[in-house]
Amino acid sequence: MKSNEVFSGLHDIGELAKKMIQMKYHITYDLVYLLVELALVLPVATATVKRSFSVMKFIKTDLRNNIGDNFLTNALAFYVEKDIFASVENEEILQRFQAMGPRRCQLPATGKKK
Repeated sequence: MKSNEVFSGLHDIGELAKKMIQMKYHITYDLVYLLVELALVLPVATATVKRSFSVMKFIKTDLRNNIGDNFLTNALAFYVEKDIFASVENEEILQRFQAMGPRRCQLPATGKKK
């Protein structure tokens, strides 16, 4: 690739990946392209893992140290995606929970109407 002038003006690895696809070199040099792809994805994946462990520190305290995997996964999902869950109205959650099956009593309405 050093001898090819098309690749001489590239400034970062993202441009290299785009140029390889344009020139169809991602088919010819598939292992090289996989390494370039890995180099592009690795920082994002590492940040996601670090964020998950940081969140786990808040969820899994000494008092809740023996919680099961299913509960921990659900709690982490709620904590990480709290912006999405903040947009869901409490009334919708209560209605869905009540509709899941018979309850000993009806849950009270929150009083907020849309």
